[in-house]
Parts: sequence; structure tokens; C-alpha cells
Amino acid sequence: MTTNDQGQKRERAAEAIGFIGLGIMGRPMARNLIKAGFSLVVHSRSQGPVDELVGEAGGATLAAASPREVAERSRTVITILPDSPDVRDVVFGSDGLRQAMGAGHLLVDMSTIAPATAVEVSQALAERGARALDAPISGGDTGAIAGTLSIMVGGDAADVARAMPLFEAMGKTIVHVGAAGAGQIVKACNQIVVAIAYAGLSEALVLGSKAGVEPAKILQVLGGGLAASRVLEMRGPTMLERNFQPGFRVNLHRKDLAIALATAKEQGVPLAITAAVSQLFEAAAAAGHGDLDHSALLTVVEGLAGHEIGKPRTES
Repeated sequence: MTTNDQGQKRERAAEAIGFIGLGIMGRPMARNLIKAGFSLVVHSRSQGPVDELVGEAGGATLAAASPREVAERSRTVITILPDSPDVRDVVFGSDGLRQAMGAGHLLVDMSTIAPATAVEVSQALAERGARALDAPISGGDTGAIAGTLSIMVGGDAADVARAMPLFEAMGKTIVHVGAAGAGQIVKACNQIVVAIAYAGLSEALVLGSKAGVEPAKILQVLGGGLAASRVLEMRGPTMLERNFQPGFRVNLHRKDLAIALATAKEQGVPLAITAAVSQLFEAAAAAGHGDLDHSALLTVVEGLAGHEIGKPRTES
């Protein structure tokens, strides 16, 4: 480590960063911040992950009893929460961030929520002199662990510059996409493409398998041509293994598609394909697969076709 690197780590450790939300994505993101030299003050709905992170961080992480306490002990706060109501509760609740945020505070919300909620939060904090960015992410748990997330950021350029060292510790592709709420708009676009990719890959695998072709061969061909995608690369092999351990849950993608469809209605944009794929996600949830990885969309297509990939076709 160079002298400059050591100085940078000391500077980062001097001022704690608040971090709220230690779920599948939040925990590895927090670990990458600690690895980059940042000290954290953490809070989560479940105490287990808080205790785990505090215990393994060698003094670099402290626990807070509430969002308000996080803001009292840090000037920059990162949140990564499941949905808009969770963000509103953490920000506006009786023991929420807004109670302790003022001039000099910056909220970096990395949740995926409704664009209107992101704008509401930004405006409410601005009334108290605080700043806010909406910075949703893409890349799944794999990207969160590796620190290679794609981060799409809405808000003012000066605030993006202030948060950039944090983003660089967690992600690889960091793009300032516009004003408050723009990050959430782009995330909705991202979730549309990912959902349709899962549906297309599921249909291709079931069609080819039921017609007698080995699914692994289908993946090999698709991965070498125009059909190649990150979805195919990252989840194709696990779909063949029927490994649906969640990196991103069906229920969360259902929520994201609902946001996309509601936003499209506000903007007067028809999303016919997205609406159809959304129903497949609803079917997965109705079948009890809401807490599985979103690649479990495959099981819905298998059910419709009466065929599980990799199994011999049964003649009627």
C-alpha cells in the first residue's frame, strides 16, 4: 500500500458513513465500503446482520438503534431498502432520518423505488438544507459481492461528485443520468430488459429441451451469438442446475415491474411486452416461488409447457 493510499484510508476512516439495510445486496456492499477504508454506522430491520457485520469489521463498524441515530452520527447516509414504503418510513418516520438531517447531510438512496418517491424525499430533505441522490443499482448479489455494480444516479452533479468515492467502492459502471428521480426511471428501464430476457431465455430453454435438444448445448450456442446477454451468462448455468437460491427475488422483480408499468402509464407509454412478462412473474409468486431467484421464471414456462428442462419428453 502506498503512502497516498494509507492517507486516503485514514481520511475515509475519520468520518463515518451511515448505512441502512443489510439484506442480500446491502451486506456485501457495506463490506466493500469497509474494505475500501470507510468506517460505517449501520442499522437494519433485522439485528442479526448488524451484529454479524459489527463483529467481523474489526472496529470499523458501529451499530445504531434507529435511522435517526445513523444520521446523528454521520453526514452521508446510504440506504438500500426493499420498496417505496420502506424508504418513506426510514426517512419520514418518528425516528427517521429527516429528524436529524440538515445542512451538510447527504442521503444516497440505492433502493429501487417509485420515481415520485425519490423526488418527494429529495424535496423534503432540501427543505431542511440536506441533499439527496437516488442511485439504484443493477448487477445482483454477484455484482454486489464483487464490487462491480452498475449504478444509475439521479440528483445534482456536485452531490454525485461527493458520493463518487463511495460509488467506486461498490460499483464499476457509474452514470449520472439526470435530476432527482432520473436514477429510478433508468432502473425501471433496466428491470424491463432483464425481465424480458429471463422470459425469453426460459421459453428458449423449454422449447429446445422439449424438442429433444440438450439445454447445455442451447446455452453454448446462444452465448456465442447475438442472443448472448448478461442474464444468459450469469444465470443460464444456474437455471440448468435448477439452483434458484435468490440473488434477486421474484417478489422484488414483481414490485419493480409494477413501478415500470405505473411510470409508463404516467408518461403515456404502452408497455405491452412488459405487461405480459409481469403476469408470468405474478404466476411465479402465486405458485409459491416469490422468495426464489427471479430466474425461477423458468418454472412458470415449464408448467405451461408440461415439461421440465433436461428431462426426456414423455409421449402421450
